[in-house]
Amino acid sequence: MQKIVPFIWFEDQAKEAVAWYVSLFPHSRILSEAILPGTPNGDTHIVTFTLMGTEFQCMSAGSYAERNPSFSYMVACSTEAEVEELWSALSIGAEILMPLEEYPFSRRYGWLKDKYGVSWQIMHDGGMPVQRIAPCLLFVGNVCGRAEAAMTKYCSLFPGSALLPGHISRYGDDQPPNVAGTLDYARFTLAGLEVVVMDSALDHKFAFNEMQSLVVRCDDQAELDFLWEKLSYVPAAEQCGWLKDEFGVSWQMSSEKMEEYMSCGTQEQVLRMVQAFLPMKKLDMKKIEEAYRGE
Repeated sequence: MQKIVPFIWFEDQAKEAVAWYVSLFPHSRILSEAILPGTPNGDTHIVTFTLMGTEFQCMSAGSYAERNPSFSYMVACSTEAEVEELWSALSIGAEILMPLEEYPFSRRYGWLKDKYGVSWQIMHDGGMPVQRIAPCLLFVGNVCGRAEAAMTKYCSLFPGSALLPGHISRYGDDQPPNVAGTLDYARFTLAGLEVVVMDSALDHKFAFNEMQSLVVRCDDQAELDFLWEKLSYVPAAEQCGWLKDEFGVSWQMSSEKMEEYMSCGTQEQVLRMVQAFLPMKKLDMKKIEEAYRGE
């Protein structure tokens, strides 16, 4: 299974949005669905699915904040026709952030925020052998200029992670208000998942928030404890396995076993599990397993 999974929080339309995405992107399907009863927002629906080989999760859990372009998904298409087809479908009811045009970095590229508030960058890959869909983190406001520091830290925490050769571009002296040397673009692998990071000093009216996060499927409690210690930076944001790092990016520490319980357990088992982890900040996997089994 994919170790790190992009996660999108919806108000009540997770199933609807996923069905739409799966219908638009080739080689895509729903993998599993689960309902977590008894949460503060009632029944929480969680859907796990793949789009063009990249695994995602999303949930319907009520209104909290707005999804925004600080977290987007970069889609690499091998033909201009594929770019046009995806753009045409995703742009229905969308807010266009950068029009579909030719740019110095791509023969065909556009950036939009779709009708569900999820942002996509659609581009011709120019023959580059890259992951078809990669989450993209845009560092703005008080974290602008820290994209490289974030990339370095994340790579240090997950074995086998590194910058992809040839996939880094820095701003020059002639690109104000961006500071020369900060990252215009960098792509790296993070535990097998390709991730893009960028800085932008433009006057954006958004920032990272909990509506989009990264889930880590930890192998065991020791790995969960290690990552929690290294990543958690905002004590007030710690809740039910969620944390916020020093750059404002939200993460969820989970495990394959916990996802299996959610999707395969009886309603009673899942309810016991939910009641066990709701009061937790950092998850205690042993206590969650004991609750699931009714011990």
